[in-house]
Amino acid sequence: MPCYTGINHLAMVTGDMDATIRFWRDLLEMRLVAGLGSKGYRHYFLEISEHDMIAFFEWPEVKAVTEKDHGVPVKGPVVFDHVSIGVADDEDLWEIKDRLEAADFWVSEVIDHGFIHSIYAFDPNGIPIEFSAPCPDVDVRRHPQMHDRHPTKTALEGSEPHPGKWPAVVRRTPSDDRMIYPGEGVVFADDGKGSGG
Repeated sequence: MPCYTGINHLAMVTGDMDATIRFWRDLLEMRLVAGLGSKGYRHYFLEISEHDMIAFFEWPEVKAVTEKDHGVPVKGPVVFDHVSIGVADDEDLWEIKDRLEAADFWVSEVIDHGFIHSIYAFDPNGIPIEFSAPCPDVDVRRHPQMHDRHPTKTALEGSEPHPGKWPAVVRRTPSDDRMIYPGEGVVFADDGKGSGG
């Protein structure tokens, strides 16, 4: 089984990188750790945790989305609802709530979801964001729970992966065929110190 370490990065879109950096770096205090760019686009990465980042593409003529409340059903094509960023405890939720309100951003009350406490807000691009703190007495990662009154057939199979549901790998890529092609970010390897750090 692959060893997953978290979300390396969530790639979002902005039409105003400066406003986006002001919100995520300066208000929420996530470090700006990498930036790429050339004519017509930028791609910047901010650190959420040791393993997780949020990234933004800035493209010309992008407009902020119309705000849609978190979890409200929609019709038609859709691929994203909201992103939830974990924090250590409720104190962090209150700190973030106070900062957002002081900066005149709308933020919800603290909501008890049984296994997490959450607040909800929107970034300057209209991206719906949630901040979630674990409830110490309920650990669904260690002890999964299903409270859907009508769970899907596949969900009833349990929380653990079920081998054999997909075709097995019959030919692994030989070492000699494992090519890694250069992308624009190879500049980071060329200049390990980066700039502006």
